[in-house]
Amino acid sequence: MGRPMTDHDERAVITARGLSKRFGQVTALRDLNLEVRAGEIFGMLGHNGAGKTTTVRLCNGVLAPDHGGLEVLGLSPLEDGPALRRRTGVLTETPSLEERLSGRENLTIYAELFQVPPGRVRSQVEGLLERFELAERGDERVARYSKGMRQRLALARALIHEPELLFLDEPTAGLDPVAARQVHELILRLSREEGRTVFICTHNLIEAQRLCHRVAVLEEGRLVAVGAPEALAGEWVRAGTLEIEVEADQREAALAVLAAMPALRARAGEAAGIIWIESASREAVPELIQGLVTAGVRLYRVVPRQATLEDVYFALHDPAQTEAST
Repeated sequence: MGRPMTDHDERAVITARGLSKRFGQVTALRDLNLEVRAGEIFGMLGHNGAGKTTTVRLCNGVLAPDHGGLEVLGLSPLEDGPALRRRTGVLTETPSLEERLSGRENLTIYAELFQVPPGRVRSQVEGLLERFELAERGDERVARYSKGMRQRLALARALIHEPELLFLDEPTAGLDPVAARQVHELILRLSREEGRTVFICTHNLIEAQRLCHRVAVLEEGRLVAVGAPEALAGEWVRAGTLEIEVEADQREAALAVLAAMPALRARAGEAAGIIWIESASREAVPELIQGLVTAGVRLYRVVPRQATLEDVYFALHDPAQTEAST
């Protein structure tokens, strides 16, 4: 599974120019300039408090900006909020569902709230229950649903009025791998087969790498990078990245050996025994292998590693790396 490779409409569905928002003494968003194109899956990355949720709220007219201009689907979120929200769908990180009601009743209520024509409510609800594999348990109370079922129901609810633009905040948070994969496949179908624009806020860099055509990286409300994952990797990640695997209980010792070698930048990977090394030239490889072996570190493999969004993210949040790349 990978990102859809179809061409996109170059028409911008979100255009922000100098967008800023403060909450008291805290600047949540600072001079944001951004365009999101029709039909693409666009990811917004950043730590808690970076400004992701504030951006979504501004785009839906829930908040008013302090400065700057914003246009979404050709409308002003602040002036045309109700009309805009009839054309957008939002899945929050912790969606609230009516747990005492069934999944079918939840969707029916929201269909009526979003003014789905009465003659279409039943078919729309039943179609979404089937699509999200909830039909067999559609009459059960949501209180009995698993986390994955609730997330699928919340996504179905966001689609009940067939929005052109969908905002998803941490859509797979807390899901097991199978449920997360199902959500990923649904997101891809929304873009690839239905041409919907999907705006994802996520901490999950692997998820963003897999799904998004382009991503924006925020830091303390400021946009620090935007582009396709592959392009950002080429721009921000130093060449010569290696992945090495050592005995798991020797990783700290290996990191200490590598730290003593000039011009190498080594850090622990997610998996036990994995180390990532940046700025390793071809000539440096024999030396680092000899150094580890001499120190008694059991070395299992040394392979070139393709740069990922995780590498980009670390580079953008590492002043030394950023200075070297500019």
